[in-house]
Amino acid sequence: MGKIVEFDHPLIKHKLTIMRNKNTGTKEFRELLTEITMLMGYEITRDLKTKDVEIETPVAKTSSKMITGKKLAIIPILRAGLGMVDGLLQLIPNAKVGHLGLYRDPETLKPVEYYSKFPEDITSRDIFIVDPMLATGGSSVAAIDVLKKNGAKSIKLINLVAAPEGIAEVQKYHSDVDIYVAAIDEKLNDHGYIVPGLGDAGDRIFGTK
Repeated sequence: MGKIVEFDHPLIKHKLTIMRNKNTGTKEFRELLTEITMLMGYEITRDLKTKDVEIETPVAKTSSKMITGKKLAIIPILRAGLGMVDGLLQLIPNAKVGHLGLYRDPETLKPVEYYSKFPEDITSRDIFIVDPMLATGGSSVAAIDVLKKNGAKSIKLINLVAAPEGIAEVQKYHSDVDIYVAAIDEKLNDHGYIVPGLGDAGDRIFGTK
């Protein structure tokens, strides 16, 4: 079973509280999302492999660590996932960025893929799927389905806020995927919104609410 990591860092909790506030404006909401994603990225990348390299400082020659192994790819689920890309790119600027667009069919209520563009070498990369909200889990499960069909083998799911129902749904269909969240909230309401949540993340990021 993939691991579930809920962050308890004071800075993350503080910034998330400001984001939850309905009076927080678009500019600040967007900036805070980038900051939290960057803080989460520190832990998300903890298990990256390193190798010893020989370098010369202004004082002496020495052996030091550099990242090696698989390359990375960031895949935002459109459109809200775009708000988390810059935070990770500030830590890992050489990561490739793909895009995955999903919408919910009004009749079946199931996610439908309408756009996808991934790095050509996706099979050899560690994949970070980013989406601020993990509510019912339908979009995340569909996104992982698409990536696995395209050959992705190492996938992590990164969310800002998650409902227990969404986590359970992802684990039901993709038990090998690790999930990283800034907060696991109480539940979903009758309309599928996370409670207490922070509203529609996409609308708040792009100012379309």
